[in-house]
Amino acid sequence: MFWEKEIETIDKKELEKYQIQKLNETLNNCKKAPFYKKVFEKLNIEKINSFEDIKRLPFTTKQDLRDNFPYGFLTIGLEDVVRLHSSSGTTGNPTVVFHTKKDLEEWTNLIARCMYMVGVRKNDVFQNMMGYGLFTGGIGFHYGAEKLGALIIPIGPGNSKRQIWFMKEFKTTVIHILPSYALRLYTFFEEMGIDPKKDLNLKIAFIGAEPHSEQIRRKIEELYNIKAYNSYGLSEMNGPGVAFECPYQNGMHIWEDNYYVEIINPETGEVLPDGEEGELVLTTLKRTAMPLIRYRTRDLTRIIPGECKCGRTHRRIDRIKGRSDDMLIINGVNIFPIQIEKTIMRIPEVGNNYIIEIKKENYMDKLYVKVELNEKTFNGTLTEIENLQKKLTEELKTELGISPVVKFVEASSFPETEGKAVRVYDLREKE
Repeated sequence: MFWEKEIETIDKKELEKYQIQKLNETLNNCKKAPFYKKVFEKLNIEKINSFEDIKRLPFTTKQDLRDNFPYGFLTIGLEDVVRLHSSSGTTGNPTVVFHTKKDLEEWTNLIARCMYMVGVRKNDVFQNMMGYGLFTGGIGFHYGAEKLGALIIPIGPGNSKRQIWFMKEFKTTVIHILPSYALRLYTFFEEMGIDPKKDLNLKIAFIGAEPHSEQIRRKIEELYNIKAYNSYGLSEMNGPGVAFECPYQNGMHIWEDNYYVEIINPETGEVLPDGEEGELVLTTLKRTAMPLIRYRTRDLTRIIPGECKCGRTHRRIDRIKGRSDDMLIINGVNIFPIQIEKTIMRIPEVGNNYIIEIKKENYMDKLYVKVELNEKTFNGTLTEIENLQKKLTEELKTELGISPVVKFVEASSFPETEGKAVRVYDLREKE
Protein backbone atom coordinates (compact mmCIF):
# COMPACT_ATOMS: atom_id res chain seq x y z
CA MET A 1 0.00 0.00 0.00
CA PHE A 2 1.48 3.37 -1.02
CA TRP A 3 -0.46 5.40 1.56
CA GLU A 4 1.67 4.43 4.57
CA LYS A 5 -0.72 5.87 7.14
CA GLU A 6 0.96 4.36 10.18
CA ILE A 7 4.33 5.97 9.44
CA GLU A 8 3.10 9.14 7.68
CA THR A 9 0.81 10.10 10.58
CA ILE A 10 2.98 8.69 13.34
CA ASP A 11 2.79 10.31 16.78
CA LYS A 12 5.63 12.77 17.36
CA LYS A 13 6.94 10.97 20.44
CA GLU A 14 6.92 7.65 18.63
CA LEU A 15 8.73 9.22 15.67
CA GLU A 16 11.43 10.57 17.98
CA LYS A 17 11.98 7.10 19.51
CA TYR A 18 12.16 5.61 16.02
CA GLN A 19 14.69 8.24 14.90
CA ILE A 20 16.93 7.71 17.94
CA GLN A 21 16.94 3.98 17.22
CA LYS A 22 17.79 4.52 13.57
CA LEU A 23 20.42 7.13 14.41
CA ASN A 24 22.26 4.62 16.60
CA GLU A 25 22.07 1.96 13.89
CA THR A 26 23.45 4.53 11.41
CA LEU A 27 26.21 5.56 13.81
CA ASN A 28 27.36 1.96 14.25
CA ASN A 29 27.24 1.36 10.50
CA CYS A 30 29.21 4.54 9.75
CA LYS A 31 32.11 3.31 11.87
CA LYS A 32 32.79 0.72 9.17
CA ALA A 33 33.60 3.46 6.63
CA PRO A 34 37.29 4.56 6.50
CA PHE A 35 36.38 8.26 6.79
CA TYR A 36 34.00 7.94 9.74
CA LYS A 37 36.20 5.37 11.47
CA LYS A 38 38.92 8.02 11.82
CA VAL A 39 36.39 10.64 12.88
CA PHE A 40 34.82 8.56 15.64
CA GLU A 41 38.14 7.38 17.03
CA LYS A 42 38.59 11.00 18.20
CA LEU A 43 35.10 11.25 19.72
CA ASN A 44 33.83 9.65 22.89
CA ILE A 45 30.33 8.94 21.57
CA GLU A 46 29.21 5.33 21.71
CA LYS A 47 25.47 5.90 21.71
CA ILE A 48 22.96 8.65 20.99
CA ASN A 49 20.48 9.03 23.83
CA SER A 50 18.86 12.28 22.75
CA PHE A 51 18.86 14.75 19.88
CA GLU A 52 21.20 16.95 21.96
CA ASP A 53 23.88 14.27 21.51
CA ILE A 54 23.71 14.72 17.74
CA LYS A 55 25.07 18.24 18.06
CA ARG A 56 28.34 16.74 19.25
CA LEU A 57 28.78 14.92 15.94
CA PRO A 58 30.79 16.71 13.24
CA PHE A 59 29.28 17.88 9.97
CA THR A 60 29.99 16.06 6.72
CA THR A 61 30.62 18.23 3.65
CA LYS A 62 30.79 17.84 -0.09
CA GLN A 63 34.53 18.47 0.17
CA ASP A 64 34.81 15.48 2.54
CA LEU A 65 33.21 13.31 -0.13
CA ARG A 66 35.64 14.60 -2.74
CA ASP A 67 38.69 14.27 -0.51
CA ASN A 68 37.80 10.64 0.27
CA PHE A 69 36.97 9.68 -3.32
CA PRO A 70 36.18 7.02 -4.37
CA TYR A 71 35.54 4.52 -1.53
CA GLY A 72 36.24 6.40 1.70
CA PHE A 73 32.58 6.49 2.77
CA LEU A 74 31.68 2.92 1.80
CA THR A 75 30.71 0.65 4.72
CA ILE A 76 30.52 -2.64 2.79
CA GLY A 77 32.41 -4.57 0.14
CA LEU A 78 31.84 -3.80 -3.53
CA GLU A 79 30.31 -7.25 -3.99
CA ASP A 80 27.22 -5.96 -2.16
CA VAL A 81 26.98 -2.68 -4.07
CA VAL A 82 24.64 -2.70 -7.05
CA ARG A 83 24.70 0.92 -8.28
CA LEU A 84 26.43 4.28 -8.00
CA HIS A 85 25.32 7.77 -8.90
CA SER A 86 27.67 10.69 -9.34
CA SER A 87 27.80 14.45 -9.75
CA SER A 88 29.48 15.96 -12.79
CA GLY A 89 32.76 16.64 -10.99
CA THR A 90 33.41 19.79 -13.03
CA THR A 91 35.37 21.36 -10.15
CA GLY A 92 37.39 18.34 -9.03
CA ASN A 93 36.55 14.81 -8.02
CA PRO A 94 32.84 14.07 -8.40
CA THR A 95 30.72 13.20 -5.38
CA VAL A 96 29.80 9.54 -5.69
CA VAL A 97 27.06 7.74 -3.76
CA PHE A 98 26.76 3.95 -3.59
CA HIS A 99 23.63 1.83 -3.13
CA THR A 100 22.76 -1.70 -2.15
CA LYS A 101 19.65 -3.40 -3.47
CA LYS A 102 17.91 -2.59 -0.17
CA ASP A 103 18.92 1.09 -0.47
CA LEU A 104 17.33 1.29 -3.90
CA GLU A 105 14.16 -0.39 -2.65
CA GLU A 106 13.86 2.17 0.15
CA TRP A 107 14.39 5.01 -2.31
CA THR A 108 11.80 3.59 -4.69
CA ASN A 109 9.29 3.34 -1.84
CA LEU A 110 9.84 6.99 -0.97
CA ILE A 111 9.24 8.16 -4.54
CA ALA A 112 6.11 6.00 -4.81
CA ARG A 113 4.89 7.47 -1.51
CA CYS A 114 5.44 11.01 -2.84
CA MET A 115 3.67 10.40 -6.13
CA TYR A 116 0.74 8.59 -4.57
CA MET A 117 0.31 11.42 -2.04
CA VAL A 118 -0.63 13.88 -4.80
CA GLY A 119 -2.85 11.56 -6.80
CA VAL A 120 -0.77 9.43 -9.20
CA ARG A 121 -2.36 6.04 -9.72
CA LYS A 122 -1.96 2.85 -11.72
CA ASN A 123 -4.05 4.16 -14.63
CA ASP A 124 -1.86 7.24 -15.19
CA VAL A 125 0.55 7.81 -18.08
CA PHE A 126 3.81 9.25 -16.75
CA GLN A 127 6.14 11.09 -19.16
CA ASN A 128 9.57 11.49 -17.61
CA MET A 129 11.40 14.43 -19.19
CA MET A 130 14.36 14.39 -16.81
CA GLY A 131 17.78 13.02 -17.62
CA TYR A 132 18.71 9.40 -16.94
CA GLY A 133 22.09 7.94 -16.12
CA LEU A 134 24.34 9.30 -13.38
CA PHE A 135 21.80 12.07 -12.73
CA THR A 136 19.38 10.78 -10.09
CA GLY A 137 16.28 12.77 -11.05
CA GLY A 138 15.01 10.78 -14.00
CA ILE A 139 15.74 7.29 -12.78
CA GLY A 140 14.40 7.95 -9.28
CA PHE A 141 10.96 8.97 -10.51
CA HIS A 142 11.02 6.17 -13.08
CA TYR A 143 11.24 3.46 -10.44
CA GLY A 144 8.70 5.16 -8.21
CA ALA A 145 6.16 5.36 -11.05
CA GLU A 146 6.92 1.78 -12.02
CA LYS A 147 6.17 0.59 -8.49
CA LEU A 148 2.84 2.42 -8.62
CA GLY A 149 2.07 0.58 -11.85
CA ALA A 150 1.74 3.66 -14.07
CA LEU A 151 2.58 3.52 -17.78
CA ILE A 152 5.99 5.20 -18.15
CA ILE A 153 7.32 7.09 -21.17
CA PRO A 154 11.07 7.36 -20.39
CA ILE A 155 11.69 10.05 -22.98
CA GLY A 156 14.31 12.10 -21.17
CA PRO A 157 14.95 15.81 -21.82
CA GLY A 158 14.94 17.87 -24.99
CA ASN A 159 13.41 17.57 -28.49
CA SER A 160 10.38 19.66 -27.60
CA LYS A 161 8.16 18.86 -30.57
CA ARG A 162 8.66 15.15 -29.99
CA GLN A 163 7.77 15.63 -26.32
CA ILE A 164 4.50 17.30 -27.28
CA TRP A 165 3.69 14.61 -29.85
CA PHE A 166 4.07 11.89 -27.21
CA MET A 167 2.01 13.88 -24.72
CA LYS A 168 -0.84 14.20 -27.22
CA GLU A 169 -0.77 10.75 -28.81
CA PHE A 170 -0.42 8.73 -25.60
CA LYS A 171 -2.62 11.01 -23.48
CA THR A 172 0.06 11.76 -20.90
CA THR A 173 -1.45 12.69 -17.53
CA VAL A 174 1.66 13.24 -15.39
CA ILE A 175 5.01 14.80 -16.29
CA HIS A 176 8.34 15.22 -14.52
CA ILE A 177 10.10 18.32 -15.82
CA LEU A 178 12.49 21.13 -14.96
CA PRO A 179 10.52 24.32 -14.23
CA SER A 180 12.63 26.29 -16.71
CA TYR A 181 11.99 23.69 -19.41
CA ALA A 182 8.25 23.66 -18.69
CA LEU A 183 8.17 27.34 -19.61
CA ARG A 184 10.35 26.81 -22.67
CA LEU A 185 8.26 23.85 -23.84
CA TYR A 186 5.11 25.96 -23.76
CA THR A 187 6.46 28.20 -26.55
CA PHE A 188 6.25 25.28 -29.02
CA PHE A 189 2.54 24.56 -28.60
CA GLU A 190 1.26 27.45 -30.71
CA GLU A 191 3.64 26.54 -33.54
CA MET A 192 2.22 23.00 -33.53
CA GLY A 193 -1.38 24.21 -33.35
CA ILE A 194 -1.97 22.54 -29.97
CA ASP A 195 -3.67 24.06 -26.95
CA PRO A 196 -2.22 22.33 -23.84
CA LYS A 197 -5.34 23.17 -21.84
CA LYS A 198 -7.77 21.64 -24.35
CA ASP A 199 -5.82 19.14 -26.44
CA LEU A 200 -3.86 17.30 -23.74
CA ASN A 201 -4.80 15.16 -20.75
CA LEU A 202 -2.27 16.61 -18.33
CA LYS A 203 -3.24 16.95 -14.69
CA ILE A 204 0.01 16.83 -12.66
CA ALA A 205 3.58 18.08 -13.08
CA PHE A 206 6.49 17.32 -10.79
CA ILE A 207 8.97 20.20 -10.90
CA GLY A 208 12.30 20.44 -9.16
CA ALA A 209 16.08 20.01 -9.56
CA GLU A 210 16.60 23.79 -9.75
CA PRO A 211 15.54 26.60 -7.41
CA HIS A 212 12.39 28.35 -8.59
CA SER A 213 9.96 30.84 -7.17
CA GLU A 214 6.30 30.44 -6.29
CA GLN A 215 5.55 32.76 -9.21
CA ILE A 216 7.16 30.29 -11.62
CA ARG A 217 5.12 27.41 -10.19
CA ARG A 218 1.85 29.33 -10.52
CA LYS A 219 2.73 30.38 -14.05
CA ILE A 220 3.28 26.73 -15.05
CA GLU A 221 -0.04 25.77 -13.48
CA GLU A 222 -1.83 28.55 -15.35
CA LEU A 223 -0.24 27.82 -18.73
CA TYR A 224 -1.02 24.09 -18.63
CA ASN A 225 -4.11 24.11 -16.38
CA ILE A 226 -2.53 21.53 -14.06
CA LYS A 227 -1.26 21.17 -10.50
CA ALA A 228 2.52 21.55 -10.27
CA TYR A 229 4.13 20.01 -7.20
CA ASN A 230 7.47 21.05 -5.79
CA SER A 231 9.90 18.27 -4.92
CA TYR A 232 13.27 18.27 -3.21
CA GLY A 233 16.18 15.92 -3.28
CA LEU A 234 19.93 15.67 -3.77
CA SER A 235 22.10 12.80 -4.92
CA GLU A 236 23.94 12.60 -1.60
CA MET A 237 20.59 11.70 0.03
CA ASN A 238 19.61 9.30 -2.84
CA GLY A 239 18.06 11.90 -5.15
CA PRO A 240 14.45 13.09 -5.41
CA GLY A 241 12.01 11.98 -2.74
CA VAL A 242 13.68 13.53 0.28
CA ALA A 243 10.80 16.00 0.65
CA PHE A 244 7.60 16.51 -1.30
CA GLU A 245 4.49 18.65 -1.33
CA CYS A 246 1.13 17.22 -0.37
CA PRO A 247 -2.08 18.40 -2.12
CA TYR A 248 -2.17 21.52 0.08
CA GLN A 249 1.08 22.80 -1.51
CA ASN A 250 2.18 24.50 1.69
CA GLY A 251 5.74 23.30 2.15
CA MET A 252 7.36 19.94 1.47
CA HIS A 253 6.99 17.07 3.94
CA ILE A 254 10.46 15.79 4.66
CA TRP A 255 10.26 12.04 5.29
CA GLU A 256 11.57 11.86 8.83
CA ASP A 257 11.50 8.07 8.96
CA ASN A 258 14.37 8.20 6.44
CA TYR A 259 16.13 11.47 7.30
CA TYR A 260 16.97 13.37 10.46
CA VAL A 261 16.70 17.06 9.64
CA GLU A 262 18.37 20.12 11.16
CA ILE A 263 18.49 23.77 10.14
CA ILE A 264 21.74 25.51 11.07
CA ASN A 265 23.23 28.96 10.89
CA PRO A 266 25.56 28.51 7.87
CA GLU A 267 28.20 30.76 9.44
CA THR A 268 28.32 29.39 13.01
CA GLY A 269 26.86 25.88 12.68
CA GLU A 270 24.37 26.63 15.46
CA VAL A 271 21.15 24.61 15.24
CA LEU A 272 18.20 26.95 14.69
CA PRO A 273 14.61 26.53 15.92
CA ASP A 274 11.69 25.77 13.62
CA GLY A 275 10.67 28.81 11.61
CA GLU A 276 14.13 30.34 11.29
CA GLU A 277 15.84 30.26 7.91
CA GLY A 278 19.22 28.59 7.57
CA GLU A 279 21.10 25.76 5.91
CA LEU A 280 19.50 22.34 5.65
CA VAL A 281 21.51 19.52 7.27
CA LEU A 282 20.47 15.89 6.78
CA THR A 283 21.42 12.53 8.27
CA THR A 284 20.41 9.30 6.54
CA LEU A 285 18.53 6.85 8.78
CA LYS A 286 18.14 3.78 6.60
CA ARG A 287 20.92 3.75 4.03
CA THR A 288 23.34 0.87 4.36
CA ALA A 289 26.06 1.21 1.70
CA MET A 290 26.95 4.82 2.30
CA PRO A 291 25.24 6.47 5.29
CA LEU A 292 25.96 10.14 5.86
CA ILE A 293 25.89 12.00 9.17
CA ARG A 294 24.94 15.67 9.41
CA TYR A 295 25.50 16.35 5.73
CA ARG A 296 25.60 20.06 4.91
CA THR A 297 23.43 20.44 1.82
CA ARG A 298 24.17 24.19 1.40
CA ASP A 299 20.47 24.60 0.56
CA LEU A 300 18.75 27.45 2.39
CA THR A 301 15.26 26.88 3.79
CA ARG A 302 13.36 26.67 7.08
CA ILE A 303 11.12 24.26 8.95
CA ILE A 304 7.53 25.49 8.64
CA PRO A 305 6.05 25.58 12.16
CA GLY A 306 2.72 23.93 12.90
CA GLU A 307 0.78 20.97 11.58
CA CYS A 308 -0.32 20.38 8.00
CA LYS A 309 -3.99 20.10 7.10
CA CYS A 310 -3.33 16.79 5.33
CA GLY A 311 -2.74 15.07 8.69
CA ARG A 312 0.83 13.97 8.03
CA THR A 313 3.04 14.57 11.04
CA HIS A 314 6.37 14.71 9.24
CA ARG A 315 7.63 18.27 9.35
CA ARG A 316 7.65 20.50 6.29
CA ILE A 317 10.48 22.51 4.79
CA ASP A 318 9.84 25.69 2.84
CA ARG A 319 10.80 25.91 -0.82
CA ILE A 320 14.55 26.25 -1.29
CA LYS A 321 15.53 29.91 -1.35
CA GLY A 322 18.89 29.17 -2.93
CA ARG A 323 22.23 27.78 -1.88
CA SER A 324 24.51 29.38 0.66
CA ASP A 325 27.33 29.02 -1.87
CA ASP A 326 25.17 30.53 -4.66
CA MET A 327 24.75 33.81 -2.84
CA LEU A 328 25.97 36.77 -4.88
CA ILE A 329 27.82 39.57 -3.10
CA ILE A 330 27.54 42.73 -5.16
CA ASN A 331 29.27 45.79 -3.73
CA GLY A 332 28.80 44.31 -0.27
CA VAL A 333 25.11 43.50 -0.71
CA ASN A 334 24.02 39.84 -0.41
CA ILE A 335 21.43 38.74 -2.98
CA PHE A 336 20.11 35.44 -4.29
CA PRO A 337 19.15 34.79 -7.93
CA ILE A 338 15.69 33.61 -6.90
CA GLN A 339 14.94 37.14 -5.63
CA ILE A 340 15.42 38.39 -9.19
CA GLU A 341 13.26 35.63 -10.66
CA LYS A 342 10.45 36.32 -8.20
CA THR A 343 10.41 40.00 -9.18
CA ILE A 344 10.54 39.34 -12.92
CA MET A 345 7.69 36.85 -12.82
CA ARG A 346 5.37 39.37 -11.17
CA ILE A 347 5.33 41.35 -14.42
CA PRO A 348 3.07 39.78 -17.10
CA GLU A 349 4.60 41.67 -20.04
CA VAL A 350 7.90 39.82 -19.84
CA GLY A 351 8.65 36.35 -21.18
CA ASN A 352 9.71 33.18 -19.42
CA ASN A 353 13.48 33.42 -19.60
CA TYR A 354 16.23 35.62 -18.20
CA ILE A 355 19.93 35.63 -17.39
CA ILE A 356 21.97 37.49 -14.79
CA GLU A 357 25.43 38.89 -15.45
CA ILE A 358 27.79 40.50 -12.95
CA LYS A 359 30.65 42.58 -14.30
CA LYS A 360 33.38 44.81 -12.88
CA GLU A 361 33.20 48.40 -14.15
CA ASN A 362 35.42 51.19 -12.79
CA TYR A 363 36.38 48.90 -9.91
CA MET A 364 32.72 48.47 -8.92
CA ASP A 365 30.37 45.50 -9.37
CA LYS A 366 27.58 46.01 -11.89
CA LEU A 367 24.50 43.80 -12.09
CA TYR A 368 22.89 43.22 -15.48
CA VAL A 369 19.53 41.48 -15.82
CA LYS A 370 18.63 40.43 -19.36
CA VAL A 371 14.99 39.48 -19.81
CA GLU A 372 13.08 38.07 -22.78
CA LEU A 373 9.93 39.94 -23.72
CA ASN A 374 6.87 38.16 -25.02
CA GLU A 375 6.14 38.79 -28.69
CA LYS A 376 3.28 41.21 -28.06
CA THR A 377 5.34 43.42 -25.78
CA PHE A 378 8.43 43.27 -27.98
CA ASN A 379 6.41 44.67 -30.89
CA GLY A 380 5.04 47.50 -28.74
CA THR A 381 6.04 51.14 -28.98
CA LEU A 382 9.45 52.35 -27.84
CA THR A 383 7.79 54.39 -25.09
CA GLU A 384 5.93 51.33 -23.76
CA ILE A 385 9.13 49.32 -23.63
CA GLU A 386 11.03 52.13 -21.93
CA ASN A 387 8.30 52.48 -19.30
CA LEU A 388 8.36 48.73 -18.68
CA GLN A 389 12.14 48.86 -18.33
CA LYS A 390 11.85 51.62 -15.71
CA LYS A 391 9.16 49.68 -13.85
CA LEU A 392 11.20 46.47 -13.68
CA THR A 393 14.36 48.36 -12.71
CA GLU A 394 12.56 50.05 -9.81
CA GLU A 395 10.99 46.81 -8.58
CA LEU A 396 14.35 45.02 -8.68
CA LYS A 397 15.98 47.91 -6.83
CA THR A 398 13.31 47.71 -4.13
CA GLU A 399 13.74 43.92 -3.80
CA LEU A 400 17.54 43.79 -3.94
CA GLY A 401 18.68 47.08 -2.46
CA ILE A 402 20.90 47.82 -5.47
CA SER A 403 20.23 49.30 -8.92
CA PRO A 404 20.56 46.78 -11.77
CA VAL A 405 20.80 47.46 -15.47
CA VAL A 406 17.76 45.89 -17.15
CA LYS A 407 18.00 44.93 -20.80
CA PHE A 408 15.18 43.44 -22.87
CA VAL A 409 15.68 40.95 -25.70
CA GLU A 410 13.33 39.25 -28.13
CA ALA A 411 11.50 36.08 -27.09
CA SER A 412 13.52 32.83 -27.50
CA SER A 413 16.80 34.76 -27.74
CA PHE A 414 18.52 32.65 -25.11
CA PRO A 415 19.69 29.14 -26.05
CA GLU A 416 17.46 26.23 -25.06
CA THR A 417 19.09 23.84 -22.60
CA GLU A 418 18.21 20.23 -21.91
CA GLY A 419 19.46 20.30 -18.33
CA LYS A 420 19.23 22.81 -15.55
CA ALA A 421 18.95 26.37 -16.82
CA VAL A 422 22.13 28.42 -16.47
CA ARG A 423 20.92 31.73 -15.10
CA VAL A 424 23.98 33.39 -13.55
CA TYR A 425 27.19 34.46 -15.27
CA ASP A 426 29.69 36.02 -12.88
CA LEU A 427 32.18 37.67 -15.23
CA ARG A 428 34.14 39.62 -12.62
CA GLU A 429 37.07 37.18 -12.42
CA LYS A 430 37.40 37.10 -16.21
CA GLU A 431 37.85 40.85 -16.57
